[in-house]
Amino acid sequence: MESDSAATGYGVVLVTASSQEEGKAIAQALIEAKLAACVTLMPVHSIYTWQGQVMDEQEWQMVIKTELAQFPRLESKIRELHSYEVPEMIALPIVAGSEPYLQWISSHVAADS
Repeated sequence: MESDSAATGYGVVLVTASSQEEGKAIAQALIEAKLAACVTLMPVHSIYTWQGQVMDEQEWQMVIKTELAQFPRLESKIRELHSYEVPEMIALPIVAGSEPYLQWISSHVAADS
């Protein structure tokens, strides 16, 4: 990959929650802790294997916009609040984005301590 296509340092983190209430509570905590600038919640239908059984569940997908440097703190906060034993937490880099939007993310996410 060439250097001009390097990631921006920003990303989205995908996390599913068992209910809208749980998703909203986690989202609110992440925003208040300045670990994310925005969390989008969407209802999703997930089919997955858990403990040897195929599960077919309604869940809520969180799309968390943040600086990827925040991932360790964000992961810790989600684990503290999440009801799942093994919550989905997948960070995807934003390889390009509107500069004003990326700056908005940066202005709402706390610098690493």
